[in-house]
Amino acid sequence: MALSPAQAHLMRVEAKRATAQSAPGAEVDASTSRAHNLMRAKLDADRRRLKLVQSVERKIAIKREILGDYDAYVSGVLASGQGVQDDVIGYVLTWRIDIGDYSGALDVARYVLDHNLSLPDRFERTPATLVAEEPAVQALKAYDAGKPFDVEVLETILALTATRDMPDQVRAKLHFAIGRHQAEHAPQSALDHLHRAVELHDKVGAKKDIEQLERRLRQSESGPSAGNPSPRSRGT
Repeated sequence: MALSPAQAHLMRVEAKRATAQSAPGAEVDASTSRAHNLMRAKLDADRRRLKLVQSVERKIAIKREILGDYDAYVSGVLASGQGVQDDVIGYVLTWRIDIGDYSGALDVARYVLDHNLSLPDRFERTPATLVAEEPAVQALKAYDAGKPFDVEVLETILALTATRDMPDQVRAKLHFAIGRHQAEHAPQSALDHLHRAVELHDKVGAKKDIEQLERRLRQSESGPSAGNPSPRSRGT
């Protein structure tokens, strides 16, 4: 469903207009938005396509392929300044997280959280819980695989969801992921996050990381050689 530039413009305008005219918190539908009607039909078709695929890797590839078709609609809805319940927006949020488009996902997450919207019924987690947990899990997997992960994304999520209610175990995962990915370049901050993770959930898995990082910090403070004390330790 690739749109021409003119069609994309019309989609953005219609989505913005219809959403802005809806009552806050109301559920947008075909009677209030022709753009939503078109996108909802596409969403239903795309979900049916995804259900036919068993491979998670292939599902992610399909989501990466189709998500661009929603961009004009999503940008129009977000520009409306009016929060309405919209399943299309909910699925776009989760799919963007699935493919690792964290910048795009956070744009939608801010809209959803600012307007206290909920996710479609099939999602059992609240938006804040999903937004915090899924990137944290992906970041921990990346760490275990020796792959980099943009820790600023996790820090942004931590700030964005700071006042939101969620299970302690979920917030612990987020602190754990930040701590692990900060360990090399910001060890003291990493240690703070790891300790906070354990405070929130004792079995989060960060205790060994804390021991290793504390040992490294002690060695760093003692200097390159224990036999050559620093001037301060000599009392000078």
